[in-house]
Amino acid sequence: MSNFFNEFGKAFVPESILGRPIRSRLRKYLLTAGYLDVPYNFFGVLFILSAAITYLIFILLLYPTVQGEGLVKVFLTSFFGWAIIQALILLTVFVGIYFFLNLKIYKRTKIIESHLADFLIFVSTNLKGGLSLEQSLWAAIRPEFELLAQEMTIVSKRVMTGNDLTEALGEFVEKYNSQTLKSNMGIIIGEIESGGKLVKVIDKVIATLKKSKALQDEMAASTVTYIIFIGVVVVLISPALFALSFQLLNIVIGFTQSIGASLSGSGGLIPINFNVQVDQADFKRFSILAIAAISICSSMIVSIIEKGDIKGGLKYIPGFTVTSLSLYFLFMFLLNLAFGGLV
Repeated sequence: MSNFFNEFGKAFVPESILGRPIRSRLRKYLLTAGYLDVPYNFFGVLFILSAAITYLIFILLLYPTVQGEGLVKVFLTSFFGWAIIQALILLTVFVGIYFFLNLKIYKRTKIIESHLADFLIFVSTNLKGGLSLEQSLWAAIRPEFELLAQEMTIVSKRVMTGNDLTEALGEFVEKYNSQTLKSNMGIIIGEIESGGKLVKVIDKVIATLKKSKALQDEMAASTVTYIIFIGVVVVLISPALFALSFQLLNIVIGFTQSIGASLSGSGGLIPINFNVQVDQADFKRFSILAIAAISICSSMIVSIIEKGDIKGGLKYIPGFTVTSLSLYFLFMFLLNLAFGGLV
C-alpha cells in the first residue's frame, strides 16, 4: 500500500516543467527543512483525502442546487465545481505546509548562525595545534552545536570519501539562505582556495561574528521599551477600548430608545428619529476581528524591531491573539456588570 501511494504521489510531481527541474528543487528544499526524502506517499494520500472531502462538499452543498436542472448545466456545474473545490482544498493545505516549512528552515538557519562562532573557535584552536583543516573540522564537532554539528559531520564525511573540501563547504553554505553564513564562510572558502593564512582569517571571522552578535544584542536591548509599549497597547489597551466602546454603544442605544418611546407617547409632536442604526452583534464581531488583526500585525512589528525580520515574530501571534481576546471578553464581562444598570 505504501508503494502504491508513493507511485501515485510521484504522478503529481513532474521531473521538470518547461525545462525547470521540479523534483530536484523540491528535494533540496525539503533537505534544508531537515527531511531527507521527498514524501511522495504523502502527496498521494493528500490527493485521495482531498477528493473524499470534495465529494462530501459536492454532495451536501453543490449538487442540491443543480438537482433537476438540464444535463449540460449539471455536467458543467459538477465538473467546474469539483475542480475548484478540490483545487482550493489542496491550495490551502500546500500554503499551510509552505509556511510551516519556511518557519522550520528559518529556525534551523538561526541555530546554525548562533553556533558558528563557537565552532570556528574550536577549528582555529585545532589548526594552531598542528591539525590539518579536514581534521580540525572533524575534531571541532560537538553535540552542543546541534544542527551545525550535524551539517559539519556531513561535510567531513564527504571529504573523507574523496570530495573536495571547498565544494562540500560550498554546498553546505548554499543549502541555507543566510547572509551571515554565506559572507563569513565564503571568506574562509576563498582563503582555502588561495592557500593563504587560514588561521588569521578564521580569527578575524570569529571577531566579526562576535561583534555582530554584540551589536544585535545591544540593538535588541535598546528597543525593549518599544516592544513593551506595543505589547501593552495590543494586549491590554485595545481590548479595553473595544469593550468600553461596546458598552458605550449599548448605553447610547438604550438611551435613544427611551427618548424615542417618550416622544412616541407625546403623540408625535416632535418629529425626530432617535433610532441608532448599529447592530451590536456586528460591532462585537468587528471588535474580535480587529483585535486579532492588530495582534498579528503587532507580532510582526515586534519581530522586525527585535530581530530584523518578520519570520521570527510568528511565534508571538498565538500568545498575543489569545491573550488580547481573552482580556477582551473579561473586560466585556466586568464592564457589563459595571454599566448593566444604565442600559
